Amino acid sequence: MPHTRSGGPTTRIAPATPLQHAGALLRAGRVREASAALSALTADPPRGHIERAGLLAARAEVLVGRGDLTTAATLVGPLLELVTVPGPSGQAGAAVAHHALGELAAAAGDVDSSVEHHARVGVLAPGADPEQLPWRANQALALARARRGDDAARQARAHLRVGRAVGSAYAVAHGLRALATVSPTVDGVALLEEARDALGSVGAARLGAQVDTDLAGLLVLSGSGSSLRVLRLLRDAETYAATEGLWPLRQRARRLLDLVGAGAEGRSEALAALTVAERRVAELAVQGLSNREIATTLVVTVKAVEWHLSRVYRKVRITSRRELAGALMS
Repeated sequence: MPHTRSGGPTTRIAPATPLQHAGALLRAGRVREASAALSALTADPPRGHIERAGLLAARAEVLVGRGDLTTAATLVGPLLELVTVPGPSGQAGAAVAHHALGELAAAAGDVDSSVEHHARVGVLAPGADPEQLPWRANQALALARARRGDDAARQARAHLRVGRAVGSAYAVAHGLRALATVSPTVDGVALLEEARDALGSVGAARLGAQVDTDLAGLLVLSGSGSSLRVLRLLRDAETYAATEGLWPLRQRARRLLDLVGAGAEGRSEALAALTVAERRVAELAVQGLSNREIATTLVVTVKAVEWHLSRVYRKVRITSRRELAGALMS
């Protein structure tokens, strides 16, 4: 059963505070909308401990998803300030802050710190909503990277039990994905297929694309899936990730497409879709001209050059200027 993509018809964003609305957009996979909402909030940040932690955590999620770890690292200090605030609201805010710190540590490769931060969430907020604070599932991934496989599988199963107990399809799919990732003794393909079914009526495009990419990878490794299905899973995931600017996820999908010999074909199709203006801007960029020099050559504004290049990057599925030469020769 296919799941809904990028804010599809089953997605419902309930009225809430601006911060809660941004969080709901993130869980729906509408990352660009969420980022815009968070930018507006950053200009006039909330004052409460929980809200401040929630804003920082949501910003960290967007930045990590986009692979901008340098900017994400600047959030560590403000988050650490919130983990020692006294009182009930301080404790709740600290749980949110520790969760974000755990994800930042994992993204930076510090798996031991990630494990510890998520453990603190479990102490401070053991009954937290598994959709908003999925500390067990995320700790499971860190534990697996720390070579603590049994503990990782135990936490993934715990998250799955909690998700089923509260009736959250999103949390269930998250737990199934975590278990498929961390436990070599389970049927990962079956778990990921179950996760896709769980997301069938849920607007959760980012989690869905992550599940699809994982599933395609396992199908390639096992040789048990049809090539057409693998291509469809990966191209859908790559298109979604490019649209939302989730470059690490897009690169994972691209690597798998290259592995099955479909990456170059996809890029050739994308090159054919470039407009004359986009192609000319890209060619001048490959020649080493700066954006200002391209603008002067073509008698357009610098902003127009930037806009054309951003469309080229998205269409040919690259993330930087240095990849242009190889992409144009595909």
